Amino acid sequence: MRLVPATQTHFALLLDGQPPEPEVALPDTPVAEPEVLAMLAGLAEAVSALFTPSAWLIVAGDELVGLMSVTSVLDEGRLQIGYGVAPGSQGRGHASAAVAALVGWAQSDDRVKALYAETRTDNIASQRVLERGGFVRTGERLDEEDGALFCWQVDC
Repeated sequence: MRLVPATQTHFALLLDGQPPEPEVALPDTPVAEPEVLAMLAGLAEAVSALFTPSAWLIVAGDELVGLMSVTSVLDEGRLQIGYGVAPGSQGRGHASAAVAALVGWAQSDDRVKALYAETRTDNIASQRVLERGGFVRTGERLDEEDGALFCWQVDC
């Protein structure tokens, strides 16, 4: 598994139903719906004004299996992240490997002091992914749109 910094060209190709790079195949099930891809492209562009890289392709072998993003720069050196794996590629350890790779990258980048994430309280799989990546639960909050969330952080 490898993380490839995602560009606006990658997002445009994905939105057009094309592989993001010549040597990277699309998964059997979409990584995300078009409206989600468009939102992630906009998010990556906005975050890149504050921090780069701001998004990554999650590639296993020669196949795109998911996406990972910095969703917000919370304060200097503290980045909020999000990730998703194509439904047909879930349950194979790709999210755990991607989170571990991102934590490793963050620990080697002097600009990053901590990574932060949130999970729904009922999303056990994502909670386990973060725990395996070294994140610890730091609290919980109620979000109008997503409901009850657990808050997670790993110091870098």
